[in-house]
Amino acid sequence: MNRVVLAEVTVEPLDVAAHERAVADPRAGAVVSFAGVVRDHDHGRSVDALTYEAHPNAAEVLREVAAELAADPDVYAVAVSHRYGPLAIGDVALACAVSTAHRAAAFTVCARLVDRVKERLPIWKHQVFADGTDEWVNCP
Repeated sequence: MNRVVLAEVTVEPLDVAAHERAVADPRAGAVVSFAGVVRDHDHGRSVDALTYEAHPNAAEVLREVAAELAADPDVYAVAVSHRYGPLAIGDVALACAVSTAHRAAAFTVCARLVDRVKERLPIWKHQVFADGTDEWVNCP
């Protein structure tokens, strides 16, 4: 049984509720989801624009990360997506959901999933600030 029900890198808007529905399982007593949302500030500076650039193997890396977390015997299903391209303030950049029998495991696995995605996914953020300056984040 494939417990990774969704793992994609896309330019399309992300729907956290769709991720929650994707991991639904009659055995699950817990579904925990996360939405990484584009905010209007970073380190005390106003953000006017943001674009994510994705490496060509980003989808493969995301599937690997999802499979690693889904291998946990407590996990029934994992869904995770990261968006790239230009995003607006308030857009969801990272959506994920995890289902397990109990809430503690669901919270733990979802938190690990978010952390591993941020650590390993080759997607870089380009921010443009209100003062006209810009910066790349997570770019080697």
